[in-house]
Amino acid sequence: MRIVMWSGPRNLSTAMMYAFGARGDCAVSDEPFYGAYLAATGIDHPLGDEIVAAMKTDPARVAARCAGPVPDGRPHWYQKHMAHHMLPGFPLGWAEACVNVHLIRHPARVIASYAARRERPTLDDIGFRQQAALFDRLGGVVVDSADIRRDPETTLRRLCEAIGLPFTPAMLAWPPGGRAEDGVWARHWYGAVHDSTGFAGPEGDLPEVAEELQPLLEAALPYHATLAARKI
Repeated sequence: MRIVMWSGPRNLSTAMMYAFGARGDCAVSDEPFYGAYLAATGIDHPLGDEIVAAMKTDPARVAARCAGPVPDGRPHWYQKHMAHHMLPGFPLGWAEACVNVHLIRHPARVIASYAARRERPTLDDIGFRQQAALFDRLGGVVVDSADIRRDPETTLRRLCEAIGLPFTPAMLAWPPGGRAEDGVWARHWYGAVHDSTGFAGPEGDLPEVAEELQPLLEAALPYHATLAARKI
């Protein structure tokens, strides 16, 4: 089974990659289109030059790899993808034969977390619009990161059932530190998950979003609401 997990940044996506990697029967891949996205846009991201140098930047080659043999001969392949990396014109047909899952998080949490690491985020940076478009094209299962943090076992059992994959308690814990599959950007973004050995507890109240980012929040909310209405 090829599981394609679509999300935006700052959205429990790395912890979910670690959870599936901890199963033992799942190969995992970390944002295969990131280098192609940066090369095509020229956008300034932390460690951007290193990312482009380390990855395939031809989107057709990346797509072919995503549709190619499963690494290490594993029975399942979990691919972590950022929705905003799929630029117009990037091949997407490879995903039609995959099990598509959409991981969501409230925009206020995403924006507050992202803005702490990278200034002046835009709607294109946080992926809500692109994720809604991907759902319209590919369909799939929607799971809320808040539900995972509130009750990891129940939510992951429900997710596994929805995609036809047996649940295993191994998904609930992983060793501290990084994974060999981590992208080169891990040292900038993955500090919290590297310090973890499982999912963090429930989140508190929604954070305050800075006044200058309120228009971004208002723009993202309708896309989030559309997906949230379909969550498992």
